[in-house]
Amino acid sequence: MNIILFFIVIFLSNIIQGITGFAGTILAMPFAIMLVGYNVGKPVLNLLGLFAGLYVLKSNYKSVNVKELIKIVVVMSLGIFGGIYLKALLVDHQQVLYIALGLFIIYISVKGLFFKSKERKTLNPVMTNAMLIVAGIIHGIFVSGGPLVISYLTTKINDKTAFRATISTVWVFLNTILFVDDIISGYWTQELVILQIIGMPILFLGMHIGSILYKKMNQETFMKLSYILLFIAALTLIF
Repeated sequence: MNIILFFIVIFLSNIIQGITGFAGTILAMPFAIMLVGYNVGKPVLNLLGLFAGLYVLKSNYKSVNVKELIKIVVVMSLGIFGGIYLKALLVDHQQVLYIALGLFIIYISVKGLFFKSKERKTLNPVMTNAMLIVAGIIHGIFVSGGPLVISYLTTKINDKTAFRATISTVWVFLNTILFVDDIISGYWTQELVILQIIGMPILFLGMHIGSILYKKMNQETFMKLSYILLFIAALTLIF
């Protein structure tokens, strides 16, 4: 039953991923941890996130902002290796990781629900690099660095197609690094490969629906609903 619910989570979260380009994994991760555990949920969602990025990239590659892509990938990679190191240190204390993820998601959801974005402004280079490194650390542990990257990228790219294409390409590069680490760490068992094969068509169906809705619906309303779901999921992780 938990596996079926896990696939439903993949489907629904990738509808959101298709709309926003970033929110799918962070929405799915808390539910995945509850349903199948970190050692299954994290590597499966990571690889699905990579393919989700490729799905958006294949028809929007000309809109990618290469300059920002290179900066984000290079700086976040430093954080990712830090996240991988921290994950190894806490391998026997996963409850600490769950609480940390829960608190981070509560912060993101409350911020998204109750605080409107201010006008775009140029951030201090030191601040932006620090933000991207922290995003890399979070992504290295939970594959959920998206919100912090979004906070940076919204100050750099105005066009929504370029924004979505660039952030999706970021996941292709960074999730590939995590995929290699997951293989080295021994996560990829026969069971995970089977789950991945089953999850792929579910992913693409969700992404396809999300891509259609992206062109038709009010994205802000949909994100509000996502933040509410995130908040509920975070509470279950902590308590």
